[in-house]
Amino acid sequence: MSKYSRKSLAVLVSGYGSNMQSIVDSTKDGLLKGLAEVVLVVSSNSNAYAIERAKNEHIKAICVESKKFKNEKKFTDVILDELQNADVDLICLAGYMSKIGVEIIRKYDGRILNIHPALLPKFGGKGMYGRYVHEAVIKSGDTKSGATVHFVDENYDTGRIILQQEVNIFSNDSPRDVAKKVMIIECKIYPKAIKKVIEEDLKKVHLF
Repeated sequence: MSKYSRKSLAVLVSGYGSNMQSIVDSTKDGLLKGLAEVVLVVSSNSNAYAIERAKNEHIKAICVESKKFKNEKKFTDVILDELQNADVDLICLAGYMSKIGVEIIRKYDGRILNIHPALLPKFGGKGMYGRYVHEAVIKSGDTKSGATVHFVDENYDTGRIILQQEVNIFSNDSPRDVAKKVMIIECKIYPKAIKKVIEEDLKKVHLF
């Protein structure tokens, strides 16, 4: 990471881009103002509305779909090149549905964040995303769910937790109800988690 300038963020998306928008808004007039700037948006889905959001914010947005590559390495290399060309400090996964290549994880060790729609370590792992998470929470009978921002490592949802926040689950809640509650929390805590990571980095270089 750059020690003195604002941190350059890349946001990786696949869908609507609500969390991406909350991060962008926070860099303009919120917790991340003066601390960070979103310089690149990478989508794994050419139809993702997040691409339009990025364009509306005058942020470079590209689509890199794994199905268009012969193998995972070429797919990963293209993304890695874009990240390096943009001089990215932190990578924020925000509903990104493609697997992150090992080369990217190792190159950006300790600098990749992900948001998960549950209270990890519960309801995490391969296949646990979107409605599948909320269905599992309801089936379990838990009265709490929430969102977790964590560092990304080479396994699904096992990286060090940065920040969590809970929501209450009621007996008549549907998966859609839980999803709405959790999304509200996600958009609030992701900028907070990014700020925490940046401030921890500044402490390390004795600038905070």
